[in-house]
Amino acid sequence: MRVLAALGGNALLTRGQALTAENQRENVRVAAASLAGIVRGGHELIVTHGNGPQIGLLALQGAAYKSDEMYPLDIMGAETEGMIGYLIEQELENALGHDRPVATLLTTVLVDAEDPAFGKPTKFVGPVYDRDEAERIAEARGWQIAQDGDKWRRVVASPVPQDIPDLGVIRLLADGGAVVICAGGGGIPVVQRSDGSMVGVEAVVDKDATSALLADRLNVDALLMLTDVNGIQSDFGTETAARIERLTPEQARQLDLPAGSMKPKALAAAEFAAGGGARLTGIGRLKDAVDILDGRAGTVISETAG
Repeated sequence: MRVLAALGGNALLTRGQALTAENQRENVRVAAASLAGIVRGGHELIVTHGNGPQIGLLALQGAAYKSDEMYPLDIMGAETEGMIGYLIEQELENALGHDRPVATLLTTVLVDAEDPAFGKPTKFVGPVYDRDEAERIAEARGWQIAQDGDKWRRVVASPVPQDIPDLGVIRLLADGGAVVICAGGGGIPVVQRSDGSMVGVEAVVDKDATSALLADRLNVDALLMLTDVNGIQSDFGTETAARIERLTPEQARQLDLPAGSMKPKALAAAEFAAGGGARLTGIGRLKDAVDILDGRAGTVISETAG
């Protein structure tokens, strides 16, 4: 079976932890042990991951420079892909006893320059500010800002991924027996210019949407969205909350879920699972990856789940 495992931010940083290299490596080591179980089960493995805290740290560091010296988001995305990919690659090689190749690939994702998201940015990036400071910085740097709780932050576009230009390389590596780590943070967003060339843009692509698109294009058998909760829950946030074991894609689309966390996962999961055949998507805890794949944990979404 070919499996794509999409790691949530908890693979690198648990809630409330300091964003140190030591903490990230220790968390990746735990993640690698779980991923290695998938490989030892005889499955092919492709890995994607988030980068929210890491790109936020780079944005905070960049704020110390003049506005015309700051790196754009596509370059910061590439930096985090390399950094996180290095940690996952090294710890996964260690967990597997160096018995197979593991490769990290910087991955571009094509978006539409006319996507409505560019006119209505909603994705929070970078540090939080008091309103007065946020407005001052936004004026100086041409940012758009929005309220996030009792603070204010920069917001950028989150366009829909259209294609993965590096798909051929990913497929070549996977077909050759490598574990491939790719499309980190949703991939590096690029648009195509009139002459056919591509250039990066100031945006952040939803990592779950990119993972579902990649899973579809690679025709994987199972997409695992691994996070720090035991699955999709009914009555979320209440005393009666309970894990939902199985859903059809249509049932997953109809759920009333938190927009900033589980909802995009459920929608991306449904999109992939509805693509035909015996495809399934599993959502659940990282440590339960093998059990989710075998239907013993998490929430499984498939056409045959009814």
